[in-house]
Amino acid sequence: MDKNKLAYDRSITALTGAGQDFELTRYSVNNVDYTVYKNAPKTLQEVYFAATAHGESEFIIYQGERWTFNTFFQQAWSLADALTTKHHIAHGDRVGIAMRNYPEWLSTFVAITSIGALAVPMNSWGTARDLLFAAHDSDCKTVFCDQQRHTLMARRLAESRIKAVVARSSLSSTIEFGETLEDFIADSKDASPPEVTVDSEDRALIMYTSGTTGQPKGAVSTHRALCQAIMNFECTGTACAMANPELIGAMFSKGFTPSQMLAVPLFHVSGLHAIFFTALRAGRKIVMMYKWDTHSALQLIEHERITILSAAPSMLLQLFESPEFNQHDTSSLSSIGGGGSATPAKVAVLMREKVTDMYGGTGWGMTETNSIGTAFTGQAFIDNPGSVGFCHPTVEVKIWDSKGAELPVGTPGRIWIKTPTVITGYWKRPDANEKSFHDGWFDSEDIGYFNERGYLYLSDRAKDMIIRGGENIYPAEIEAVLCEHPAVQEVAAFGIDDDKLGEQVAVVAVPKVGALLTEESLNDFSTRHLAAFKRPSHLTILNSPLPRNAAGKLLKHLLKLDHDNLI
Repeated sequence: MDKNKLAYDRSITALTGAGQDFELTRYSVNNVDYTVYKNAPKTLQEVYFAATAHGESEFIIYQGERWTFNTFFQQAWSLADALTTKHHIAHGDRVGIAMRNYPEWLSTFVAITSIGALAVPMNSWGTARDLLFAAHDSDCKTVFCDQQRHTLMARRLAESRIKAVVARSSLSSTIEFGETLEDFIADSKDASPPEVTVDSEDRALIMYTSGTTGQPKGAVSTHRALCQAIMNFECTGTACAMANPELIGAMFSKGFTPSQMLAVPLFHVSGLHAIFFTALRAGRKIVMMYKWDTHSALQLIEHERITILSAAPSMLLQLFESPEFNQHDTSSLSSIGGGGSATPAKVAVLMREKVTDMYGGTGWGMTETNSIGTAFTGQAFIDNPGSVGFCHPTVEVKIWDSKGAELPVGTPGRIWIKTPTVITGYWKRPDANEKSFHDGWFDSEDIGYFNERGYLYLSDRAKDMIIRGGENIYPAEIEAVLCEHPAVQEVAAFGIDDDKLGEQVAVVAVPKVGALLTEESLNDFSTRHLAAFKRPSHLTILNSPLPRNAAGKLLKHLLKLDHDNLI
């Protein structure tokens, strides 16, 4: 067996045995048995109440603001009290969060989930249509917004009788169709932690993920699933540290207090789960960025002595290739993680070149598994470029062919996963649930294989999903929007390779007979109707029908092959 995998497995065995903090046991949910952490918190309430012990330690740094754990939790309890007393939010109700990265995003999330309601994070990069779909589909009673999102949504929320609370309002006068967060909690400033009974199987989160049909799906998670995910981060992190004593020793010898940069969106599992939850439990400082910018990131790394950076590979590439990198003191950096898409070899090389005693890693997971799946860190990551690691302790993975037969080692197939962190299903989507869930197993729709040493490799995506800078983009959504252009007969969207972002969106459109369709008009249309990160960077007008097979299925692979000639 591979020495790195052997060291990790031995560490997991030592950590998860009887009587240990990370002891594993079997647990049944809806007549399906899972391997679970016996000592994991039962609810997010337990996680929050335990974290209040960090008291006056610094927790969130945001644009000159310095929040302690006490400051953070007092705002969360005030919000929780106001939700129940002013908006009458009760157990099981849905409350949306439509903001960019602000401290209030996190205190709002804690408030919602601490009273037994469901938090509904919304993609703040989206259009008004994207945001309102999530609010209406999940039947939100209240939505917390920042000013920009409120401006997009306000009137439609009011028409639907959905209350709006605006954080960091830029308006000095009374807000139309809503109220400021300050006014909302004015009568609850000294509120105590909520005294609400929450069960481990209660639902806590609906996180929307784009569907291959173009319509987003709400992934529903319980308190138990989220707490098992948190425990898994801690167990695997400890095991990887035990398996890499030299790298860990070098990291700690630098003498910097652990602190983490939050530069990825909180409406993703990469921001909410992998950064917020883990830092909350560890009492670790988070330095929050409103949005990614390499100049600001380098300044923050130097001034705040950041030790941990988790970001999409495209962001890491921008950072390490920046001409400013060597002009800043980045000596505190040690732990670097690439998530959101596969870590290209070029990025892995730069990580080693730019970061002294680099303790890097990557992994594979998704919204539907609450970020859990496979991962590795340290020497195993360095020695196995292209892999996304090995299975987490509570994870079972099978590689199946199209008929459901298990495939041998080394043969790519459909990746199915079973873990206690898998969502209970999609909100209001029985069709999708029937298709994607079977006896506790979830169809990831990814294609991959394990090598003989137990490392997972991703070889393809089962559908046509595009990953641009860590953001998932589904071509069907692009196609549905662009087909609304009055001159478009049919359209195909697909991904093309990009050195910096991983992939870019390419579109081939066919005009209606007799209609005038130009790249300029289609680009203007996409600018008006698509979020910026979803807009095509390459547009081609094709004056012949799109290629299809005898059954009428679109042959996108031919468009990809011919792309260079088309443009």
